[in-house]
Amino acid sequence: MIAPPDRMPLPREFFDRPVLDVAPDLLGRILVRTTPDGPIALRLTEVEAYDGPNDPGSHAYRGPTARNGVMFGPPGYVYVYFTYGMWFCMNLVCGPEGKASAVLLRAGEVVEGAELARKRRISARNDKELAKGPARLATALEVGRDLDGTDACTPGDTPLRILTGTPVGSDQVRNGPRTGVAGDGGVHPWRFWIANDPTVSPYRAHVPRRRSS
Repeated sequence: MIAPPDRMPLPREFFDRPVLDVAPDLLGRILVRTTPDGPIALRLTEVEAYDGPNDPGSHAYRGPTARNGVMFGPPGYVYVYFTYGMWFCMNLVCGPEGKASAVLLRAGEVVEGAELARKRRISARNDKELAKGPARLATALEVGRDLDGTDACTPGDTPLRILTGTPVGSDQVRNGPRTGVAGDGGVHPWRFWIANDPTVSPYRAHVPRRRSS
């Protein structure tokens, strides 16, 4: 059986490019999460680029660690991290092996399996909020640290894969500062989103965390 053109997996070569080329090109692509209860498909509507050693906002800025090791591997793999002691977020590794650049998946529209996503996002007021933000996206898709290092370019019934979808025209792509990034990395306009899409998360500038007395 031949898959429709928009459901063909993206090849690894798609990710083996500069992260600032890959990030906007991911908008409109389809992320499929296969769970024991069935698949959930998400149309990507918002992403952020992180450029490894060239980017103070990147987890890989100071080199490899046990946490960020997947970022230094081949392109097309999934990097999952835990943040604020509460939430998981997922990224797609880009560029040549050893470069450690990645795209954070910030938001998307659930196009299949919404009933499964709703069970994991019971606080969502409507389906537009199911994956509106990186932690919500990971929660809706049941993404945890166990998926760190998953190959998203492998065809078949794999835990996570990226399909061609329908790329967004450049006239519909917007960009601006990344959400919540502090310091020198906060000035880069490396957040990309689909204009006027209701699933895109609101921009929030970095707010320093206060230490408890």
